[in-house]
Amino acid sequence: MGIKVDRDSFIPYYIQVKEMILDRIKSGEWKVGEQLPGEPQLCKMFNVSRTVIRQALNQLAHDDLIVRQKGRGTFVAKPKLRGSLVQRLTGFHENMASQGKTAITRVIKQDKIATSSRIALFLNVERGTELVRIERLRFVQDEPIVLVSSYLPYSLCPGLLTVDLEGNKSLYAYLEKELGMRIERGSRTIEAVAANEHEAHWLNIERAAPLILLDSVSYLKNETPIEYYHAVHRGDRSKFEVELVRSLE
Repeated sequence: MGIKVDRDSFIPYYIQVKEMILDRIKSGEWKVGEQLPGEPQLCKMFNVSRTVIRQALNQLAHDDLIVRQKGRGTFVAKPKLRGSLVQRLTGFHENMASQGKTAITRVIKQDKIATSSRIALFLNVERGTELVRIERLRFVQDEPIVLVSSYLPYSLCPGLLTVDLEGNKSLYAYLEKELGMRIERGSRTIEAVAANEHEAHWLNIERAAPLILLDSVSYLKNETPIEYYHAVHRGDRSKFEVELVRSLE
């Protein structure tokens, strides 16, 4: 592959450099976690100015392809796992499978509790109503990525207390195939938060590390709220795509 920029091309130098660096990452020449050469070496390698190199690196960092560590240097980043805030409603396993990733679930808690005022509001039930609580840790390729707590009305799905949801089993698949409960829509909010001690422990990160919090309520066709879930995704390993659709007035 070429290593010098084409000075006769209409493509800006920094874009050419970005693509050449990306080629080396994709080919495995520069592997995930490997440190990139410093800016002076990159300038010499591509025969361009430091300004061009910095522009190229800024673009790669923006695309989550490299990560800069203060005082250490620039490293090839692990590809972030994509989630979507507007798309066909699927569970975590289906979402990861669409990206060619293998997702595994570990169940931390699976019990019956009395709902708090906050969760009762989400599920439109009285405070103290019995709920099934399922706390799960989701792994992708053996790395903990998401800690999620789901709450469902016990009266609608009492069998959930004993259902095996370990491994690659899907809660949504159980609700639909075993109980005939098809989730038709969901309402989600997203927020940036810092990891508390519990979350840091299970996600194998430092306390106060950045997390992406999703709060969601899922509804059946008759608009009955069936699930409230609270999920924290590792900020260093996750990103979300938003689809915008223009409404016709």
